[in-house]
Amino acid sequence: MKYRDFGAQGWKASVLGFGCMRLPVQSGGLNSPDIDRPEATRMIRHAIDCGVNYFDTAYSYHGGQSEVVLGDALRDGYRERVRVATKLPVWLVKEPEDFDRILGEQLERLQTDSIDCYLFHALNRKYWREVVLRCGLLDKAAAALADGRIRHLGFSFHGDFESFEEIVSGTDLWSFCQIQYNYVNVNYQAGMRGLRLAADRGLAVVVMEPLLGGKLADPPSEIRRVIEEFPLRRTAVEWALHWLWNQPEVSVVLSGMSTAAQLRENLVIACQSRVHSLGTKEEALVNELREGYNARLAIPCTRCGYCMPCPNGVDVPANLELYNHAIAFDDLAAARFRYGFALEQKQKASECAACGACLELCPQEIPIPEWMGRAGELLG
Repeated sequence: MKYRDFGAQGWKASVLGFGCMRLPVQSGGLNSPDIDRPEATRMIRHAIDCGVNYFDTAYSYHGGQSEVVLGDALRDGYRERVRVATKLPVWLVKEPEDFDRILGEQLERLQTDSIDCYLFHALNRKYWREVVLRCGLLDKAAAALADGRIRHLGFSFHGDFESFEEIVSGTDLWSFCQIQYNYVNVNYQAGMRGLRLAADRGLAVVVMEPLLGGKLADPPSEIRRVIEEFPLRRTAVEWALHWLWNQPEVSVVLSGMSTAAQLRENLVIACQSRVHSLGTKEEALVNELREGYNARLAIPCTRCGYCMPCPNGVDVPANLELYNHAIAFDDLAAARFRYGFALEQKQKASECAACGACLELCPQEIPIPEWMGRAGELLG
C-alpha cells in the first residue's frame, strides 16, 4: 500500500480509503440496512491487512447500520490500526444540543472513545449558514476536539465553488475536507479549483465519487473503444483512479466497495499509484475521454454564469448540469436526488417564469426557458 501525508496533520493515510456506504447487502438496494455482516467484516479486515488505514462512514449510511457494522468489524485489535471518519447529519440538527446527542450515539455505534476524523456532512451554503453557524456547531466541535471525542474536524461538500471557498475560509478548525472529484467533474462543485485551494491551506483532501457512482467503470462503447486502442493497457477503472493519484493534492481516494472482487482490484491499482505518473500522452487520453463524455451532454452549457443572477432566483447552470448528468450517464436517480437535496425551492427549474431575461445573455445561445421546462419535468 502507498501512503500520503494527511494534509498538515502529521500522519500518513493510505491512498485508498474504504467507503462504507455500499457494503455488501443480503437484500434491498446498495444502501440497504440489511448488510451481509460476515462478508462486510471479511472485506474490512482484509483491507486493513493489506494496508488500508482510512475508513469512511456516516450516521445515515445503510439506514444507520454502517457505523454499527464498522464498529463490530474493528474489534479484535483492528481499531488501533486505522483512522475512522464519520459524519454529522447537519440536516437533522435543529438546536446546538443535537451535536452532542448525535456524536454520543455515533461513539457508541462505533465502539470507540474517539472519532479520528469527524465531518459536517454534505455542506453547502444553506447548511453552512443556517445550521453550522446559526446553531454554533463550530463551538460544539471545538469542545469535542478539546476533550478528545474527535481528533480532526472536516466537512464533506456538495455545492458550488464560491460556497466551498466561503466554508474553507470560515474557520481555522478545519483539518480536512471531502469533495466529489473525478476526471469528468473537474469543474463540478468544488472541482479542481477547490482541490488546490484546500491543499494550499494545508487541508487534507479526501476524494469521493472517483468513478462517478460506478459510471466511469462501465463507459459507453465509443469511450471504451478509445481506452482499448491506447497502447498502454489499462481498464476504465485504472485510468480513473490513476488520474486522481497523479495529483499530489489528493490525499485519499474513497471507494465504496460492495464485493471482494472490487476490493481486490482497487488494492492492486492503489499499490501501483504514484504522483506525476501520467505523461503527456496519458494526460491527452484522459482529456479525450472527458471530451467523449461531454459530447454526450444534451445542453452545451459551460457554466460561464452570464445568465445569472436569474430575476426569479433560479440557479440556471446547476439545473442544466443536473439534466446533463441524467442524460449523459443514464443516472436519473442521482440527478433527482441532487435536485431535491442541493437546490432550494426557489433555485429549481420548476420555478422558471420563462421571462426570457437570460436568452440574450447566453453566449451559447441556449434556449434556457425551454430547457428549464424539460429539466423541471425530468428532475422534479
